[in-house]
Amino acid sequence: MSLEGKATPYTEDAKDPVKDEQEVFAESQNQDFHYRTLSWQFVALLMIAEIVSNGMLSLPSALAVVGIAPAVILIVFLGIFGLYTAKLLIDFKLNHPSVHNMGDAGYILGGPIVREILSLGTIIFAIFGTGSELLSGQQALSALSDNGLCAIDLLLIFSGASFLLALPRTLGNISWLGILSVALIFVAGIVGMAGAGANPVPGRQIDAALSSNFYQAFVAITNPVFAYAGHFMFFILISEMRQPQDAMKAAWCLQGFATVFYVVFAVVVYAYIGSTVQSPAFLSLPPKWAKASFGIALGNFLIAGALYSHTAAKLVFVRFFRGTHHMYSHSILGWVAWTALCFVAVTIAFILAVSVPIFSYLIGIAASLFASWYTYGIAGFFFLYDTYHLKGGREGLRTRPIGTILAIFTILAGAFICVAGTYVSIRLIVDAYNQGIVGKPFTC
Repeated sequence: MSLEGKATPYTEDAKDPVKDEQEVFAESQNQDFHYRTLSWQFVALLMIAEIVSNGMLSLPSALAVVGIAPAVILIVFLGIFGLYTAKLLIDFKLNHPSVHNMGDAGYILGGPIVREILSLGTIIFAIFGTGSELLSGQQALSALSDNGLCAIDLLLIFSGASFLLALPRTLGNISWLGILSVALIFVAGIVGMAGAGANPVPGRQIDAALSSNFYQAFVAITNPVFAYAGHFMFFILISEMRQPQDAMKAAWCLQGFATVFYVVFAVVVYAYIGSTVQSPAFLSLPPKWAKASFGIALGNFLIAGALYSHTAAKLVFVRFFRGTHHMYSHSILGWVAWTALCFVAVTIAFILAVSVPIFSYLIGIAASLFASWYTYGIAGFFFLYDTYHLKGGREGLRTRPIGTILAIFTILAGAFICVAGTYVSIRLIVDAYNQGIVGKPFTC
């Protein structure tokens, strides 16, 4: 289809660009939009901005439940595991350049039904991720203003800013925000650790290891597990790289930075605050230090929320306008559709955040159902599929026993995290209602 063609319905009967194994974005000099402009350095920054944002703030509380040693071992293991699954995702993308998102990958693995399930899951998780960042932004603004405005008003202000930042059509046009976002979350973490060190809790309890039941332990484990939950947007980021072959360099930077920073931040904050540390950790700091930390991190929450909503909008936009001139030119239909998609993504996240009192718990369910597979489990299927279809069928699997065993372990790990995480999240909701700590919708 030429770039000047009209938008056509995306049907299974039509010639499918995913099956054609062509690059997602065509590039020519006369286009208004050039998508494939990202370097691996900027991809790494965008990955860090999106993943590390809220991840680090929940980790000190995990140490308070299971102790320093088990939590640190788990954080490091998951960092290495996340690097391994990132490699499997990147290899699959390089073998199938037409893949733009998890839905496209699902179509290759299992046809149209799997495509729709994984596409819908990506959109849902991205919208819930947006909502999580909106709530973090609202908490930061509330701390900075001493609750001077209604929480809903603060959430609305933050949502409007997130919508505006999500509007650029290409990731290359917002890639510079990655530098700012990473700098902000890094400095915020340093300030948070300094605040904890300058104000240690007297008589605090610090444990190298703690015993707990499965429920308590897995509640704590979900924090580091989902602190790496950003693989769902890897395909979308890699599709806009100039050299997709360099994507593994970005993954190394992401996992290296995240793992080291997570461990240092979690251990330092827990060492000075002890077992009473809250989640997010900045709430455990004295007011002045909390304001300073939240104020610095505010920009990161904003940029991460914009990236999540951009991801949801981009999946739908590419799905319907792929191969048409609306993707590459300043057409009215293209801009109206893109603006509407970004607006809808942020609006749904805002409505969920203000109208569903248990929204923070639902984020855990969404992470359990989708991030467990996108970050961990599905990577095993990618390896098995490509090894079978591209490297000799069953013989290819037989001659790669280590890779095959690791792939099966990855699938089983994703399934376990999905089931156990969902169970824990549902039980947390039940406990919250039993304890009467669930608020009311649309309240300040």
